[in-house]
Amino acid sequence: MVVGFIDGRREEFGVGPICEVLPIVPSAYYAAKSRAPSARARRGAALIPRLVALWRANCSVYGARKLW
Repeated sequence: MVVGFIDGRREEFGVGPICEVLPIVPSAYYAAKSRAPSARARRGAALIPRLVALWRANCSVYGARKLW
């Protein structure tokens, strides 16, 4: 989450100044960027197309609790 925020603004402000404002050191940011996605993140990414299909099949009215 923080990595995505920094990625979205790094061209404008740079990594160092953003990390000074946020409670994160630049080395933690770069370590998170080089790390492979966790098993949970990979599983979540694999489920997204199925959840979208289920949501659309039910007239796009199902909420998060119903899809869970």
